[in-house]
Amino acid sequence: MFHIVSGTWFRLQALAMKKRIAERTSDQELEDSKPRRIRADGQRKMSSILDAAMKVFATSGVDAPVREIAQKAGVGLGTVYRHFPRRSDLIVAVFRTQMDACADQARDLAGKYEPGEALARWMQRYMDFVATKRGLAAALHTGDPAYSALPGYFDKRLRPALETLLEAAVAAGVVRPGIEADELLRAVATLCHGPHGEEPVYARRMVELLVDGLRYGAKTRIDKSSTPDARRNRKAPAK
Repeated sequence: MFHIVSGTWFRLQALAMKKRIAERTSDQELEDSKPRRIRADGQRKMSSILDAAMKVFATSGVDAPVREIAQKAGVGLGTVYRHFPRRSDLIVAVFRTQMDACADQARDLAGKYEPGEALARWMQRYMDFVATKRGLAAALHTGDPAYSALPGYFDKRLRPALETLLEAAVAAGVVRPGIEADELLRAVATLCHGPHGEEPVYARRMVELLVDGLRYGAKTRIDKSSTPDARRNRKAPAK
């Protein structure tokens, strides 16, 4: 009888211990999940702030009121300053994000289009990136050390992206050799400064002409009527 009771008692003890371990594990998992939920919530708010700042900077420049950005993001001023204590921190984060997106699109375009078309489309994408940088040049010359890494990051991300597309286009014979990526990046930035009120349309047209000029002296003659844009714009024959 003692052995039966003793055995039952040990089994009960073992079950109770397993239950306590399971409860502790469950409690720990709950506690561990809290930081993840907090981090996820914080990440969502930061993404909202960056997205709002991109739009506000594009229309009002980098000196736009932080309150305007907070309202557009749907967060309080304190949340903006918690993530970005200084205006320069927000500006740097926005432009690094946009540089990454622009650079990454080079790979996407290269996988979807022929080399010449991929290059032309990326040049327009880069033009869009540059055209929305109202007030950035002035900010870069304020001497704020927060901006010191931006030129290097630009060179690290955007120049290699264009070089890859340019080399592919030259290899395919649709762009003449001897063109430097740095020259094209500077040329597009210059072309973005058009007549007041006409900048986007003017810049887009000028970049189209620039890309057309790259084809002069290429090994292969480009039939522009066969490009995707030309095919989309071609009118359907009348029935």
